[in-house]
Amino acid sequence: MIVKRIITTIVLIVVVLLIVTLIVIGVNMGRIVKKGIEVYGPQMTQTTVTVDTVTLSILTGSAKVTKLDVGNPQGYKSPEAIDVGTIAVGVNPMSLFSDKIVIRSFKLESAQVTFEGGLGGNNLSQILDNVNSTGNSSGTLSTNVAAQPKSEKKYEVDDLLISGAKADVILTSPVQRQVSLTLPDIHLTDLGTSGDGITATDLSRRILSAIITTTIETVTKDAINLDQNAATLKQAGQNAAGQLKNAAQGLLKNH
Repeated sequence: MIVKRIITTIVLIVVVLLIVTLIVIGVNMGRIVKKGIEVYGPQMTQTTVTVDTVTLSILTGSAKVTKLDVGNPQGYKSPEAIDVGTIAVGVNPMSLFSDKIVIRSFKLESAQVTFEGGLGGNNLSQILDNVNSTGNSSGTLSTNVAAQPKSEKKYEVDDLLISGAKADVILTSPVQRQVSLTLPDIHLTDLGTSGDGITATDLSRRILSAIITTTIETVTKDAINLDQNAATLKQAGQNAAGQLKNAAQGLLKNH
């Protein structure tokens, strides 16, 4: 009986120590991920990238990033291009120790995007060009956080949802205008499910590309509506002016 109690106590102590160890590892990994984002992000976007906190729980396979900010390229007045409120990630815990990390869900919420410039040239297009050129030229980027592994980790994202995003538009052409727009939800599925998965560079590029492309498409649609409305108003004004002229000529004839 005593031996059984001793064994039970030892098992409980081991379990508690294991849980504590996993929590400590999760906290430290959160710090490493935060540092990695702030070093790796600027290499990819060629702008500033900062994040407030990264929390990671290996036990539940969940992670949360709060307030991720992507700065603007040089030459633009607004301080930030993308400001993300929260990113919630659900991961298969066992995959954290494999070459392919399986992300069950990726939810990016309350993003604030700033579009500055015109449809021919703007801050978001510049960032997207930076991301694409960086990925094409170097492939894997070094974070300088720790020694690079022999083989880069790959990722699978089963479900990715970007919701509740808004855009502040500082439009300089084709018309001068500043307006706020609501962006449609962005839903991507089955990223990297086949083969070995996709790299962090590819995953980041797809997420940024989805946000930026959707923003530009929404701004473009709004600009087209603006032009159509302007043309309609112009035509209506011309028609009204013609009617006034005809009326004035009629009055003169009558007198």
